Amino acid sequence: MELPLSRFQNVSLDQIQSYCGCSSLFLDPKGYRPRRIRLFPGFDFSYSSRDWWRRPTSHVKCSSLEQGLQPRPKPKPKHIIQNLELEGVSEETQIKKPTSGLSAQIERLVFYKRFVEALELFEILEWESNYDVGSTTYDALVTACIGLRSIRGVKRVNNYMIERGFEPDQYLRNRILSMHVKCGMMIDARRLFDAMAERNVVSWNTIIGGLVDSGEYNEAFRLFLLMWQEFSDASSRMFATMIRASAGLGLVSVGRQLHSCVFKMGIGADIFVCCSLIDMYSKCGSIEDAQFVFDEMPEKTVVGWNSIIAGYALHGYSEEALSMYYEMQYSGVKMDHFTFSIIIRICTRLASLEHAKQAHAGLVRHGFGLDVVANTALIDLYCKWGRMEDAQHVFDNMHRKNVISWNALIAGYANHGRGVEAVKMFERMLCESMIPNHVTFLAVLSACSYSGLSDIGWEIFESMSRDHKIKPRAMHYACMIELFGREGLLDEAFALIRDAPFKPTVNMWAALLTACRVHKNFELGKFAAEKLYGMEPEKLSNYVVLLNIYNSSGRLEEAAAVIQTLKRRGLRLLPACSWIDVKKKPHIFLSGDTSHVQTKGIYQKVDSLMLEIQKHGYIPVQKYLLPDVDEQEVHISSYHSEKLAIAFGLINTSSSTSLQIVQNHRICADCHEVIKLIALVTGRVIVVRDASRFHHFKDGTCSCGDYW
Repeated sequence: MELPLSRFQNVSLDQIQSYCGCSSLFLDPKGYRPRRIRLFPGFDFSYSSRDWWRRPTSHVKCSSLEQGLQPRPKPKPKHIIQNLELEGVSEETQIKKPTSGLSAQIERLVFYKRFVEALELFEILEWESNYDVGSTTYDALVTACIGLRSIRGVKRVNNYMIERGFEPDQYLRNRILSMHVKCGMMIDARRLFDAMAERNVVSWNTIIGGLVDSGEYNEAFRLFLLMWQEFSDASSRMFATMIRASAGLGLVSVGRQLHSCVFKMGIGADIFVCCSLIDMYSKCGSIEDAQFVFDEMPEKTVVGWNSIIAGYALHGYSEEALSMYYEMQYSGVKMDHFTFSIIIRICTRLASLEHAKQAHAGLVRHGFGLDVVANTALIDLYCKWGRMEDAQHVFDNMHRKNVISWNALIAGYANHGRGVEAVKMFERMLCESMIPNHVTFLAVLSACSYSGLSDIGWEIFESMSRDHKIKPRAMHYACMIELFGREGLLDEAFALIRDAPFKPTVNMWAALLTACRVHKNFELGKFAAEKLYGMEPEKLSNYVVLLNIYNSSGRLEEAAAVIQTLKRRGLRLLPACSWIDVKKKPHIFLSGDTSHVQTKGIYQKVDSLMLEIQKHGYIPVQKYLLPDVDEQEVHISSYHSEKLAIAFGLINTSSSTSLQIVQNHRICADCHEVIKLIALVTGRVIVVRDASRFHHFKDGTCSCGDYW
């Protein structure tokens, strides 16, 4: 036979001669022990000496023994090998040879999950058309294709079966269908399913499950009803699948009908069904029903706990989710990496660093310290808490990283105004052959815009389509508009909006409006605001930014008109709220708040700080209304919520402790200037996470560069 030489490297002449049939080369001179040859890197062929003992070597000829490699000669009509019991068999029946050796080797490789090697060995069968392959070998090849999610492998195996006229049985037909479904080839899978002469429950389960996984929920329900007409029965797994479909459609009424069916059929206590119901009710907004299903579970598994905790977290019930987590701990159920991933995200939302540290410790203690998903969530948490060194440490200790891990760290550096570090991580990512996606570019472009790295940002923006074949989206354009706006290049920013290859989005106009506010460009700012009004007439922040432009420009009549518009539309500015964790306990403050037990000391500290910073040139900014807080707070600007939180932190922590403040609104210009000077006179590092970004105040400066 002819070897596919182009596929193999480092193949010696002896190996090729051995493969051609020189059995004497396989024999161990000290006995009939198996010998191993390597046809190509990574593959061992083991031949039993017992097989070759029955094949006398004196009758085997190898034409290339003395001639070296030659083109394969045309096959001769007669090639008789003695003792193989082939006398009297016609030439046509000799075309197909048994492949017990090759088949066994393929099946063995698959058994040990060496799928790539198994498919490479399958090439020998593809090159030669005179081999019989059994159903067990095809089954092994199907497993290899599924394991690799190899579309090319699926096509190769499927075509080989068709070309050889192989007729699979029902089991193998279902396996082939499953192979197409799990490799995402749903069009081909539907074609195979429709062509099946006989379908059983497994066939229906496979195709319907594939439709649900690919988001084709309506079609899944249509086939489910057809299956029900044919069998009038379904397994618990099938009902769990259809409950997932109803969750995907957001139809709680359909989910309730399925719940009723499983209850009547006596499978309501099935673990898969219960977990699917909890997930469905949670996603459809009925957390009470989800809790009821969870309470009725006969055995509360880790999946059930994860589902109910995630359900509470999904709807913003972070405290309840955290309470369920501690209840899960007390129950003795072994947690998995998904549990810790959920809890870490909840801690991020609650801004609870202490709980996050406990979750981190539990992650390591339970043996999930190397899990990619959980560690990526941990990186995100540390980034959002401003602990970039901890985030970098977690990242560096990950043995395996995916693009999401890189994105989380780059975005963390970006949000904290550390653009140089973000760009370095992006360059390191490229050097390590990690392929960036559109989120990666959003993170690094945000870093450039936050840090004013205009030249680097423009080069990265152009490289998206030039080097990485990623078409820039609206969010990437918004970053570039902010980058131009930060530099005061408002004409260039507006040109980027005008020349964009798509309709400008809200974020693009909002970036331009922010630039107009900072640089006091009244006319262009008014134009951008009008565009935003038309796109989001009910969004409060659009009016707030324009209100600040009018106030800072001294246009009080226009500012009053904006306030009247807010009142007419029924939009109300929310009260400002800030909170700080001290000694593992959160303390919440509203502007002008007098409810705290230390109110007297807090106000005295604020007053003393205001007197101190006036010695460093501070002049109260009276013309600014808070960006997104109640109008009455302009009269109590000395006691804004963030100032009260900082004063409380200074009173109750040591002089070497940095302060972490979180607030629900964008910081106003007056508070921004005040906190810079407080950081200067106290020597503290103060980190404020507002609704816009992180502000790191140190030695009288802010990481945002006074642009937010």
